[in-house]
Amino acid sequence: MTTKTPMPTLATIRLRCADPAAQSAFYREVLGMRARADGTVGYGEGQAGLLFEPARAPYAPAPRDLYWKIALSVPDLDLACRQLRARGVEVGTPHQVGDIAYLAHFRDPEGFTVELIDHWFQGDRPADARDTERLGGGPCLNLLTLRAAEIAPVEAAVAAMGMNRLSIVPAPTLGFDLHFYAFTDEVPPNPDPRAIENRTWVYRRPYTVLEIQHLKEAGGLARPEPGAGGYAGASVRGLPPGSQGARFGFEPVRQA
Repeated sequence: MTTKTPMPTLATIRLRCADPAAQSAFYREVLGMRARADGTVGYGEGQAGLLFEPARAPYAPAPRDLYWKIALSVPDLDLACRQLRARGVEVGTPHQVGDIAYLAHFRDPEGFTVELIDHWFQGDRPADARDTERLGGGPCLNLLTLRAAEIAPVEAAVAAMGMNRLSIVPAPTLGFDLHFYAFTDEVPPNPDPRAIENRTWVYRRPYTVLEIQHLKEAGGLARPEPGAGGYAGASVRGLPPGSQGARFGFEPVRQA
């Protein structure tokens, strides 16, 4: 009998910051994440945890950084915004961005952008009962968003790692396309990756998806200087030998 090799899992997203303890407390006490045994904070199983590491210099985001943001998907974006404002967080006004998503943004205490993204487009949300004690009715760390100047090397790298493509979202008026990949055997509802129904389907996945913002303008992308605040990389459990994960700062989970 042939034993199927387990699918790799995006396990940890590492962010360097000035005050890791305060950052962790914000994500637990305000965003409702839980402390995990491995030192990360996060939501459910199958989702990446966040690990905050000390930085020698503050985080200073720029439009050409490799790292853009994380996104928390929620069943009810409007509820999430009300809850966060009640907790003293300055959240942008929820808005529908074309046929991409219904979303809002805020910044955490260190200046990292966090996106709130609804499971549905504006006006499409079903009137289901939801747990109003949880952020937005039940949050998921749904997206790790990185940038790329060329998409062909990305396609090769994700294939080598064993990730599958879930969706492509052209956004020509915004100057980029969005490409979504995950370690999953799930099949999107429409075989055409550009189909609109695949987009909100991605936001309802209970695991962390890699989103690539493919920039149309030429030019290189920057990573933080060693020890400086910002994206320090991500760990993948079950990463195959010889993969091209280093392109995204991915590395195998270190064994204890």
